[in-house]
Parts: sequence; C-alpha cells; structure tokens
Amino acid sequence: MRIGNVEIKGKAALAPMAGVADRAFRKICMDFGAACVVSEMVSAKGFTYGDRKSAELLELDEEIRPAGIQLFGDDPAILAEAARQALAFKPDWIDLNMGCPAPKIAGNHCGSALMREPDLCRRLVQAVQDAVPVPVTAKIRKGYAKDEVNAVEVALACEAGGADAITVHGRTRDQMYAPPVDWDIIRQVKHAVKVPVIGNGDVVDAKSAAALYEQTDCDLIMVGRGALGKPWVFQQIEAYLNHEVVLPDPGMAQRMATLMRQVQLTTQYKGERVALLEARKHAAWYLSGMRGAAQLRKQAGTLTSMEDLAKLCAEVIRMDEEGLL
Repeated sequence: MRIGNVEIKGKAALAPMAGVADRAFRKICMDFGAACVVSEMVSAKGFTYGDRKSAELLELDEEIRPAGIQLFGDDPAILAEAARQALAFKPDWIDLNMGCPAPKIAGNHCGSALMREPDLCRRLVQAVQDAVPVPVTAKIRKGYAKDEVNAVEVALACEAGGADAITVHGRTRDQMYAPPVDWDIIRQVKHAVKVPVIGNGDVVDAKSAAALYEQTDCDLIMVGRGALGKPWVFQQIEAYLNHEVVLPDPGMAQRMATLMRQVQLTTQYKGERVALLEARKHAAWYLSGMRGAAQLRKQAGTLTSMEDLAKLCAEVIRMDEEGLL
C-alpha cells in the first residue's frame, strides 16, 4: 500500500505506543520485519513551545524507514506549526492522534475527545495538510463511548480534510484497551472512504493478523501490545501472510539476546540509568507467559546495571536449558 507517495512494503506496522515505541524498540521491530513505524505521540503545543523532551521523542533514525511522526493537539494553527517544525526530523509522513484514551490527553480535549467533533477533525487534518509537503494521516477510534460510535463519520471528515490514510482502532474511548475489540467498524470505515485504511486492535500473532485482514479488507494492520516482548511477531506475520508458513517463537537464547540488544540501543539513546529503568518493564514482557517465571520477573523489576541484566538473561537461559521454564 501507499501513504501518499510513501510505499509501505510489508504487512504489519508498529503502533505508536507512548512510553514504549521509542527509537530502540522501533529499530528492533524493523529488524524483525515491521513494515513501518511511527514515533511516540508528541504534544504539538509542547513541541512548539520548545519542550526538550518533546523534541527528543521526534528523533528518527535514517535506517529505520519508512517512519512517521505522531502529533496530538486540538488547535489547527498550533498543530500546523508543530508539523512544519517536525519536518526538521525528516518524517515520511505526519500522523495526527485522534484516538488516545488516556485521561490526561482526552481530558484536555485532545486524542479520542476529538471523536466528538468530526468537523474539528477535518479542520485539523486540513491545517496540517496545507502546512507540510509530506503525507498526513489520522489515527481514530471506534467512537468516544458505546452510545457514540461514529468512526465512519470521523473518517469521512478526515478524508475530506485531505488525509492520505486513516488508522482505526476498534474500541471506544471508554473501553480503553478492554475487550471486546470491534473489527467490523474497521470494515465499515474501509468501505466508506477511498483512502487506505489501517486496522488496529488485538493483533497478537500471525493468525489474528490474517483474520483482521480477512474480516475488514484493510490495507495494512498495526500491531501494538502484541509486539511487547515479542518483536519477532512481525517476522511471523510476514511469513504466514506471504507463504503460509508458521514460524515458531525464537529460542530463549535469541530472545534474551534481543532483549540485551534493545537495552544496549536504549543506553545509546538515553543513557544507562534511564535505559535500565525502562528495561524493567521490557524484560517482564520478554519473560511473560513462561512457566515459573514469576521470580525472574521480580528480579527484572530491580535492574540497575547492564551487569544485572546480563545475569538475568544468563539465569533465564540456564533455567530453560534445564527444563525449568
């Protein structure tokens, strides 16, 4: 599929998860076959006001492409200015967040709160589209609440504003990430608009990816929580959809090597102290689902040095070899 003039060659993209989809994790996922990536969401207002952390979140690596930058806000002029300034980071496209359910975002009239104002969504897309030479996309939800399901209306508004593609998460704002996910709303949006539609929600493996494609006719799928602790899911999706091959999860040694590499990359970007603090949650995700791994996850929660991480990885591999996991 194409996002404007940007060709996306793979089957599954990495979702722009705040606090998770940073430069290191994006690189790991691309190495395992993610079709494209999007930055963590950044406040348009904070960025234009010179917030240093916002600018750091927008850093893109030239070898990790195609890559978009995601902005959120509710003021067309500020969002347009943020998009103009974001061009300094050379994004392949600009993505507008209209789906974040977090109270601190939606409670400030941003993210999924915008689902209640389709015409504002149109004006936001239009303002950014007029401001930058790269494609502009929007990420929306099923609706704001169970009695406010309007993804089709909002998608049409975004298309009218000039959106080059639309991502639809099949949950309402009040659901947050709770089940069930509604894939049919993605199908409805796909059949209502002419631009490409990206399906999002509860893709956790190759077969769920295939099911989402089949049930929605979407042009691309986006994987979020399904990639946590298992970035090889993209490789598995590609193998299954292209060749009907079911790839097994990698062995424990490769999993731990991947975790180590991710933390090493994070150290390069953020320094060891921050990298090890963030490694605690990532290590727990890499260990998730293992029989008898509760003590190991507890150990992961106390990581303070690369030596601690190396010891944890060695212990996991030893336990696996001895049949304890």
